[in-house]
Amino acid sequence: MVESVPSPSPPPPAPAPRSAADLFSDPQDSHPLWFKPSAFLSGDFDSESYISELRTFVPFDTLRSELRSHLSSLNHELIDLINRDYNDFVNLSTKLVDVDAAIVRMRAPLLELRDKIEGFRGSVEGSLVALRNGLRQRSEAASAREVLELLLDTFHVVSKVEKLIKELPSVPADWSNGDVNPAENGSPLSNGVSLSHAAENGTNLRETQSMLLERIASEMNRLKFYIAHAQDLPFVENMEKRIQNASRLLDASLAHCFVDGLEHQDANAIYNCLRAYAAIDNTTSAEEIFRTTVVAPVIQKIIPYGQSGVAASGDALESDYQSIKQSIREDCKFLLDIASTENSGLHVFDFLANSILKEVLVAIQKAKPGAFSPGRPTEFLKNYNSSLDFLAHLEGYCPSRSAVAKFRGEAVYLEFMKQWNIGVYFSLRLQEIAGALDSALTTTSLVPLQNLSPDKESLTLKQSVTLLDSLKSCWRDDVLILSCSDKFLRLSLQLISRYSNWLSSGLAARKMGATGSHPGCEWAIAASHDDLIYVIHDVRFLAREVCGDYLGLVLQHLSSCSAEVHDSVKDSVLQGGKSLNDIVPSIINAIVEALVEKSVEDLRQLKGITATYRMTNKPLPVRHSPYVAGVLRPLKTFLEGERANAYLTTDVRKALLLSAATEVTGRYNELASDLVNVARKTESSLQRIRQGAQRRAGASSDVSEQNVSDTDKICMQLFLDIQEYGRNLSVLGVEAADIPAYRSLWQCVAPPDRQNVISF
Repeated sequence: MVESVPSPSPPPPAPAPRSAADLFSDPQDSHPLWFKPSAFLSGDFDSESYISELRTFVPFDTLRSELRSHLSSLNHELIDLINRDYNDFVNLSTKLVDVDAAIVRMRAPLLELRDKIEGFRGSVEGSLVALRNGLRQRSEAASAREVLELLLDTFHVVSKVEKLIKELPSVPADWSNGDVNPAENGSPLSNGVSLSHAAENGTNLRETQSMLLERIASEMNRLKFYIAHAQDLPFVENMEKRIQNASRLLDASLAHCFVDGLEHQDANAIYNCLRAYAAIDNTTSAEEIFRTTVVAPVIQKIIPYGQSGVAASGDALESDYQSIKQSIREDCKFLLDIASTENSGLHVFDFLANSILKEVLVAIQKAKPGAFSPGRPTEFLKNYNSSLDFLAHLEGYCPSRSAVAKFRGEAVYLEFMKQWNIGVYFSLRLQEIAGALDSALTTTSLVPLQNLSPDKESLTLKQSVTLLDSLKSCWRDDVLILSCSDKFLRLSLQLISRYSNWLSSGLAARKMGATGSHPGCEWAIAASHDDLIYVIHDVRFLAREVCGDYLGLVLQHLSSCSAEVHDSVKDSVLQGGKSLNDIVPSIINAIVEALVEKSVEDLRQLKGITATYRMTNKPLPVRHSPYVAGVLRPLKTFLEGERANAYLTTDVRKALLLSAATEVTGRYNELASDLVNVARKTESSLQRIRQGAQRRAGASSDVSEQNVSDTDKICMQLFLDIQEYGRNLSVLGVEAADIPAYRSLWQCVAPPDRQNVISF
């Protein structure tokens, strides 16, 4: 029975249209620009972040009001939607009749489908388990088969090696001479050919033996591979003794064959033996056999040594190396050529290092241990250079750069180089070279060379000569070790710095005048200005030498270095030369100070001018004072002296003359200005006293004074003196008007009508 459904109620009346006044107002659903209703529909909408973002520029009350208004509009919109589709909304509940029965009808086929799927899944899982078990069993069977095959191969290889070893002569003496009768040994070869048949074909028994050993070695190499993959297996452990016996027999037979090949220089036999040694990875035994069999007897003939280790001759090695080189060419080259055969696989051997160089090192250590001692630097350097030449000779036998690198990386090579203690050698040379310069600089006075000649192209002082000799000693062939060139360069720069500091500290002490507080600077305080001529000449000469020929010598020794190293070395040496040139102005100042002190002694006679014209009736002076001629006499005498003419260059003379003239003129200006100022102050005081006395006596205060005052006479005398002084400067080659102190002195004492023009 179907229940009747009540008829739906009529929809509510539509909202009344807006009035005419609303036509010109904002619509009801209008919102501010900052309010975006679409933001509420976003899937990642967050109310808290939305509110906090808007509150930065919208008041909370305004936001709340706008949200309420939007809620009201949504409610109105919902009501409108319901009213518009009201019939469908009401019929929604009537269409959901008998929903449970429909669900039951739908559940039955679904449950049936689930049961079928679970059954199918169970059968698939069972098949998968069976398949996995089968694969596991198959894998285990394959592994077992591999192990079995490996064991079988191991057994076959061991048996094959033992069989091949039995084919070798039982006694090494049977084949050591290579001429045995093959008929006496009827054992077949590995390829089924009898020894007699091999001999009939002209095959050398020694070569055949070496070929057989090479084959055995290759089989032993296979055997090692199998053993490495079948470790800890009982079958292999049971065969261990058989394998060890076979390995010992192979080593012994291979050693005998290799020794026999070396004795007869059988290239084919040696080649096969070396390949056999390489196959079993036993290069050390081959290198040691070659060292003891061939190299050791040769080296002991050249450098004999016994159990006592006493050298048979001196410690020089150069002649020994020459003999060793000859012996290598005669007795060892054949093997080196075989080992360097291209694509032979014999590059694993290093007979140069582990046989030849090792034996040479042992012989030197036992017979000539003093050759490695740096206590005798000269002999040490000769032996070291000879050893480097010997190593370079050995490297000449290397067929490639990689072989040279391998040779230099061998332990024996590194051990050989460690024997040469280069650090101790350099320390001894440092003490020798730097000690000589230090001894020369610790003297209390300058030491000029004996029999000096006026030659600007030679040094004059022993200290300077010692410095130049020390600098050149650092780069002499009998001193320099190229691997220590950086240390010798540093030593050269230190020598220059030591000499520069010696000069600088001495000149500073001379200027301060304190002898006792500056030990080591006594030479500068005791030196005269003529002695400083030697110093300035030597410093300039050394600077030119360092930046010229000496720099070329250094760069010549470092010609194999890169351009970057060349530039760095050049800059450092030039900096050393610059440090010497920087001392020249200080030396010039020291000379100038000595000359100025002598000139000031004559300038002190200026005080006599005041006594001559103060409170006297002498007329105005008409000629200069006698002291003027002596002011520049020390400077003139110095410049015209024999040393100055011989050792001072033109530019130094000009610099020294201008500096001395400027300094003397400055002192002259100071003394003359003080004299004039005192005279004017004295005259002003006397005039005030005279005027006061006249007022007290009732005399007229406008009594005419003398036409020429004492101060005017003093200034006139000074004016005549500086004119003569200016003429003396011109004779020496200095323009007095170019000196600021002279212009100031002229302004101080010249008459008013001659203030602007300096002439004399």
